[in-house]
Amino acid sequence: MISLKSPREIRAMEKSGAVLAGMHLGIQKIIRPGISSWVIEEFARDYFKQAGAIAAQIGFEGYKYATCVSVNDEICHGFPRKKLILKDGDLVKVDTVVNLDGAFSDSCWSYAVGTPSPEIAKLMDVTKKSLYMGIDQCVPGNRIGDIGAVVQHYTEDENGYGDVKEFVGHGIGPTMHEDPMVPHYGEAGHGLRLRKGMTITVEPMINTGTWQADTSDPSGWLAKTADGGWSCQYEHTLVITEDGPKILTSQDPEADAKYLYDDEYAKELAHYGEIARRVAKKYEE
Repeated sequence: MISLKSPREIRAMEKSGAVLAGMHLGIQKIIRPGISSWVIEEFARDYFKQAGAIAAQIGFEGYKYATCVSVNDEICHGFPRKKLILKDGDLVKVDTVVNLDGAFSDSCWSYAVGTPSPEIAKLMDVTKKSLYMGIDQCVPGNRIGDIGAVVQHYTEDENGYGDVKEFVGHGIGPTMHEDPMVPHYGEAGHGLRLRKGMTITVEPMINTGTWQADTSDPSGWLAKTADGGWSCQYEHTLVITEDGPKILTSQDPEADAKYLYDDEYAKELAHYGEIARRVAKKYEE
């Protein structure tokens, strides 16, 4: 069932989104060559505790961690690992769901460790641009297929990348995963019609090679590219309004000014960003 959110519910999700965005601001400060991916998990748990939020992924269908940390050819759902040491040039995707007082938010961000190669820098740029191209389709009256069509055309047809089909965006709130499913491929004009008050994620996963995923990992979680190519992902939670899509997990209120739901978000992000910076100091050395 698809739930349409009230202004009160949207405000609650916006505050949850500010908590999640604050985590990503903190990760920007701690990620560097030489740390293990477990440090990201430790920071996230510490930060969420200080922010008064719940790491919603812990316990979800048996998952044990606050974050998914996927590196290089890992598409998604990678575990944070103490023995996985990040190297200069690595591409790290950190995906997290936050529950703040019953309001959920979901966001993944990609990070270059040290200096990325030109190939990976381009992959990151194209993937992030495709995220916003998909978000721009999220207006009342459009259809789910309009989102996927622009992402697929830009990433596959124009740039020659692989647009992952096995994993898609989704509705969110009052639980982590809700209807509708939001593929990042498809045909314009097809699929469910978008309505005011719907809260969804847009989260393209784009590969340097084939779009196909290898899901044979014995953990039952980790997915890798089928050909060993590298993968990138960016994700926002957003709400569909009469004034267009409004991002609820923005890390940059100035750059995302036209996408903000209200003026409270920037203040809340500044508050949680300060908590994240304070916690990050313990992990920067």
